[in-house]
Amino acid sequence: MEEASPSLLGCSKPHLEKLTLGITRILESSPGVTEVTIIEKAPAERHMISSWEQKNNCVMPEDLRNFYLMTNGFHMTWSVKLDEHIIPLGSMAINSISKLTQLNQSSMYSLPNAPTLADLEDDTYEASEDQPEKPHFDSRNVIFELDSCNGNGKVCLVYKSGKPASAQDAEIWFLDRALYWHFLTDTFTAYYRLLITHLGLPQWQYAFTSYGISPQAKQWFSMYKPITYNTDLLTEETDSFVNKLDPSKVFKSKNKPLIPKKKGAVQPAGGQKGPSGPSTSKPSSGPGNPVRKLLHFEHL
Repeated sequence: MEEASPSLLGCSKPHLEKLTLGITRILESSPGVTEVTIIEKAPAERHMISSWEQKNNCVMPEDLRNFYLMTNGFHMTWSVKLDEHIIPLGSMAINSISKLTQLNQSSMYSLPNAPTLADLEDDTYEASEDQPEKPHFDSRNVIFELDSCNGNGKVCLVYKSGKPASAQDAEIWFLDRALYWHFLTDTFTAYYRLLITHLGLPQWQYAFTSYGISPQAKQWFSMYKPITYNTDLLTEETDSFVNKLDPSKVFKSKNKPLIPKKKGAVQPAGGQKGPSGPSTSKPSSGPGNPVRKLLHFEHL
């Protein structure tokens, strides 16, 4: 039975605290974050894993096997409260063994002549030196869905060799909505660390693609930066029109009253010199003074 666990998991659920690598305490201490929840799932039994391997003719990687022996799937979410409205934001999920199904399996209700994923595949893509060969939807590879990414794509467990598939040939890839493949990690453990350290932010998988995440997702990234944050993944072209939001200013009201500036202290250029007074004794009160200083430095 699946059970939604309350917040402060480290106090009542030590095993869940170890499973999430202590990320719940970081989220709960972040400004504006609320409703940090995790669905507790019972460990999978060994015969379930053996049955999956026999059914799919694949050997499950050892790290993924150990994960399922700890919990049969994973689902953790957290929300943000803005103007008395709660907005679901972060989501971290790993499918259970029963939902670890082959990606290119056709439905029994599909049309007989309907195109398959293998028919839609683009064979013009070639592997480069720093990028391994992309997966194929035909019999050359066996692909299983680990996470649906809330409709933004699919994270898949890919066996690079055909059946029977060995555990050494398994890799983790991301399939975007345009059916392009992007390599993530070569082990499930490395992918799980990416999932946790990126806090389940929306579209975080696209940070490992050539076109990056959307401008809206970049705003959430700027507010809740992942633990392992690589600024090189964010292109400089879109930084010009993306607002840099500060969580401390978004979720906290300003206590200091605004003091209006004295407009009388600013004199037009070339104006007559008046008598000395408090308003003319400060050279930095007018907005044109920094420009004058720069001009003086240029003539030096």
